[in-house]
Amino acid sequence: MFENILGNEPIKFMLKQAVLNNKISHSYLMIGTNGIGKKMIATELAKSILCFSQNKPCNLCKSCIEFDSNNHPDFLCIKPDGNSIKIEQIRELQKKIQEKPIISERKVYIIDNSDLMTQEAQNCLLKTLEEPPEFATIILIGSNENAFLTTIRSRCMIMNFNPIENKDIIKYLEDNYQIKNISQNMLEMFQGSIGRAIELKDKAKNYTTIENLINNLDKKDLVDIAQEAEILYKSKDEILELLDYINIILLKKAKNDYKYTTCIQFVENTKQKLQKNANYDMCIDDMLFNMWEEVI
Repeated sequence: MFENILGNEPIKFMLKQAVLNNKISHSYLMIGTNGIGKKMIATELAKSILCFSQNKPCNLCKSCIEFDSNNHPDFLCIKPDGNSIKIEQIRELQKKIQEKPIISERKVYIIDNSDLMTQEAQNCLLKTLEEPPEFATIILIGSNENAFLTTIRSRCMIMNFNPIENKDIIKYLEDNYQIKNISQNMLEMFQGSIGRAIELKDKAKNYTTIENLINNLDKKDLVDIAQEAEILYKSKDEILELLDYINIILLKKAKNDYKYTTCIQFVENTKQKLQKNANYDMCIDDMLFNMWEEVI
């Protein structure tokens, strides 16, 4: 159980013991940064709770087979409808959760991104958390604990997930994607999220180019800078992410040279302009020129 999921060993151990000793809570609240394995652990927990075998999950019983085929009648994962989880979705959960299990002895419901529940949806869910069916387990997954009503939090076993350690992320990328030489700046960009690391792994070359550009900003003329900054002009859909990376680099340089602190503000001003739909190329031009002028 959980053997293929990185990090958060204490949480995995506690949940494994709960399953093996049949001491499953009626409600869990899993909190932590996106991409650190909360949903993977919640899904594995659900599969294990529903499994028929003593060696959970066995991956062989009818329950496991139907779970893996996304066809288990005693399991449901609720996701946001648009930008939120609405009261109608929770009402549907309430209706289904009262029905007795069909295959397994229990029923499990995961509410993913549950911190996006509207207040009406949370108040509706509260009724079920107060008097849950004895055979039901509800797992809430979210990144912002403060988004939940106090009454919701008080009725759940809260589990705070930690970021994945950098050494584990490095090993995972090397073992699974043959990616080596991940810079410290890129690790900071991952923020302990294996999901974010996987998402950004194919962009390592772009980040290296940007890192070289910023580190040598005071050694180049504007023509060279414009040529090397081509990736910024071509990455309109990802520009806020790239600007965040630039500021990670600038913040380190600012510790030794105060003028890079001003450059950080130039980047922040550029982000604000772009979010207000200012001319894209002109925003990048102005940012690069101002940064170059500040550091030479």
